[in-house]
Amino acid sequence: MDVSRTRARALRAVVRLAVPACCVVLAAGCTAPDAPAGRDTPATAPAGVRAAVPRAANDLQDQYQRVIKEVLPSVVQIQARRDLGSGVVYDGNGHIVTNAHVVGSEKTFQVTTANSEDPLTASLVYSYPEQDLAVIRLDRVPDGLKPAVFGDSEKVQVGQIVLAMGSPLGLSSSVTQGIVSATGRTVSEGSTEGGTGATIPNMVQTSAAINPGNSGGALVDLDGQVIGIPTLAATDPSFGGSAAPGIGFAIPASMVKTVADQIVKEGKVVDSGRAALDITARTVVDDRYQPSGVAVVTVSPGGAADKAGLRPGDIITALGDQPITTITSLAEALAADRPGQRTSVTYQRNGTEKTVEVTLGEQ
Repeated sequence: MDVSRTRARALRAVVRLAVPACCVVLAAGCTAPDAPAGRDTPATAPAGVRAAVPRAANDLQDQYQRVIKEVLPSVVQIQARRDLGSGVVYDGNGHIVTNAHVVGSEKTFQVTTANSEDPLTASLVYSYPEQDLAVIRLDRVPDGLKPAVFGDSEKVQVGQIVLAMGSPLGLSSSVTQGIVSATGRTVSEGSTEGGTGATIPNMVQTSAAINPGNSGGALVDLDGQVIGIPTLAATDPSFGGSAAPGIGFAIPASMVKTVADQIVKEGKVVDSGRAALDITARTVVDDRYQPSGVAVVTVSPGGAADKAGLRPGDIITALGDQPITTITSLAEALAADRPGQRTSVTYQRNGTEKTVEVTLGEQ
């Protein structure tokens, strides 16, 4: 396979990184200091202690291999007309969950499972770009198709060892390893290079390598449960937008199940759980060309903003206690809220600042 010719879209989130100014100087030929008196070195430790170290390493390796053997058959490669990504078998009826940016505007796909080189055909069930999730369905369910087991996002802990499974650069059934670096991240993906432009809350941050083609695959814990769908890799704008290694993000399993269950049952998402103001808007800049607020372009009749008295031309500058300067900052503020929640909107109308209470709608 010519990897260089495989088209796989790189979707990245922009994350500003603060790097402390520090360095470590290593002198050639330096050795470690002598062990304190009375403390065993590896060479002088009791035989039982020395033997326990490789046993522990072998046990961990065995656990990795058990998880890979168990879960990898549930991770597939998805080929659209021009783009490539990954997916996870959701049930025994041939439903596969993936990212909305993997399916794009396509309706039919070629799917390759881990146990076969022969691609299967699949059709789109529904794409939900607002959460960057989609479900496709195999036209024919092969024998032995194995659904993955999805875990509980609330139980995910920072420091957990995780494995990312997918098809980076078209290299199917690839596995990388890392840890959960953080939870509860709100990340906005770009709308260029095929991204949906979604702002996604409660994402799992991981150090496991997330490369083009990994999108839609599986982030798996050592119990063999999928805890997230790898979706974004970070870039560092201070270095020209180059990749920031070891910073990737996955949509949490609980959200994946919420969305996928509705798509499988209803054919669409009927309860997003995402708050909205029910407006269309655009970022505005001040006289120094700096983002300074969000101008309301249209207001949905009967929606949250309409009921609160907002109208086209108003410039929103705060939602609750969160300053609003751009469309992205408004989306991130809304991502932390729920439909039906009451909050305040601060806005400017004809140069006068006003504040109004609003009951949030649903996206």
